[in-house]
Amino acid sequence: MISPAYRTRVILILLFGVTMAYFEAAVVVYLRELYYPEGFTFPLKPMPYRIALVEIGREAASILMLAAVAGAVVRKFWDRFGYFLIMFGTWDIFYYVWLKFTLGWPSGLTDWDILFLIPVPWLGPVIAPVLVAAVMITIGLGITRLFARGVEFRPTGLSWVLGIVATIVILFTFMNNPGVTESDQSPRPYMYNLLVAGLAFYLAGFMHAYKRALRSITTSKEGRV
Repeated sequence: MISPAYRTRVILILLFGVTMAYFEAAVVVYLRELYYPEGFTFPLKPMPYRIALVEIGREAASILMLAAVAGAVVRKFWDRFGYFLIMFGTWDIFYYVWLKFTLGWPSGLTDWDILFLIPVPWLGPVIAPVLVAAVMITIGLGITRLFARGVEFRPTGLSWVLGIVATIVILFTFMNNPGVTESDQSPRPYMYNLLVAGLAFYLAGFMHAYKRALRSITTSKEGRV
């Protein structure tokens, strides 16, 4: 039975993700007005080094904000990680929702974007981070629901392996365009097949650990009979 306190916590976490996404989108609105007044497109325009450093710092601060909020909500590491995933995924999806509302961009889910700058620029079509974000929210809700039911979530050996492989594969799809941000060229075609494989690995790894956690509930109940 999920408590009302858990539902309230999730609603507030989602609200934080949505509002943080607006702040993120607002910064991008200003940047695009300065550097892409005619509309964002590739190849990219050069950005002053000091502005790029500020952007990198802002992105790092955003991640720390999410981690800090998750840490303030609950005590256990994996429970915190679950809320972090929910906020991150919500932030990522609504970032594009707000950009569509304020700029009318993206025109479609296949439009390319600069996704992240740490440690190198990440590039990809909008649909890629949106799908990753959806999986993050799904996994985050699964983890936090377990803890709300009094069940510990612990990754299994297999889930660790699948998660690491998935991370490497998906990051490769975002980072395999070296030099695009420094030269007058467009990104290579995106590798959707690797994205799908990576997301499948994430979900498979999570489900393996999730099912083991559920079995612990059954075992505990049987032990009390």
